[in-house]
Amino acid sequence: MKLFGSHTDRVVTGLGLIAGVFLIGYIDNFYLTWLFLGGVYLLAFYEANNLFGIKDNKLYFYAALIWIVALFYPYGDDLFVMAGIIFASFMAYKNEKSWSNFLPFLYPTAGMLFALSMYKEYGMIALLWLLVAVAVTDTGAYFVGKSIGKTPFSPTSPKKTMEGLVGGVILATTAASFVGIMIVDIEKAVIISFAVSIASIFGDLFESSLKRQAGVKDSGIILPGHGGVLDRIDGYLFASVVMLVLLRGLV
Repeated sequence: MKLFGSHTDRVVTGLGLIAGVFLIGYIDNFYLTWLFLGGVYLLAFYEANNLFGIKDNKLYFYAALIWIVALFYPYGDDLFVMAGIIFASFMAYKNEKSWSNFLPFLYPTAGMLFALSMYKEYGMIALLWLLVAVAVTDTGAYFVGKSIGKTPFSPTSPKKTMEGLVGGVILATTAASFVGIMIVDIEKAVIISFAVSIASIFGDLFESSLKRQAGVKDSGIILPGHGGVLDRIDGYLFASVVMLVLLRGLV
């Protein structure tokens, strides 16, 4: 492991994550996928609560309940809307103003429910499409940015450059479209891949803004060398919503 120097933890954790994800994809069992995504969701929910500064432990019960209901209810992405109505009704009834407690039911709950619904409706290939679009955007932006990046993209994430992100989007749109054509025609594959790539950038940026507000470098410490679960899935939480909406609207 001396080959990787100070990056050993990051490389080993990354390889383990890749192996685990591809094993889940290869098995392609609904219950196993639901369980895997549920584990990711609850860990991300915990980290989001910390970033939002929320200490109400009852919320974890409600988060788990939503995920259990999503196992049986065909349109899981609707559940966070129902949760919002129930929460608003309860706040009105109790005359309370703890609106911040609903934030983790928007982020990361919505994105995870959309990802589960997309798997239900379009199968594992749709999740692979999502994975390629987001991963190549992130990786491509890093390497292109390191090579030719000069123009800062946003004060929220000063290390990201406009050149890097443009390169990442171009690479991701190209690579993801080859997966997308297994579900839709080439024109729609390109449109959806492009939109998903853009969404993933702002998903990453949103989590960066939460970490800056909370005054932390990473969302957690569960993944050695990578930080927390949210640090790994931030782009997917925005991208999954955009992908499912476009698949339903364009297909």
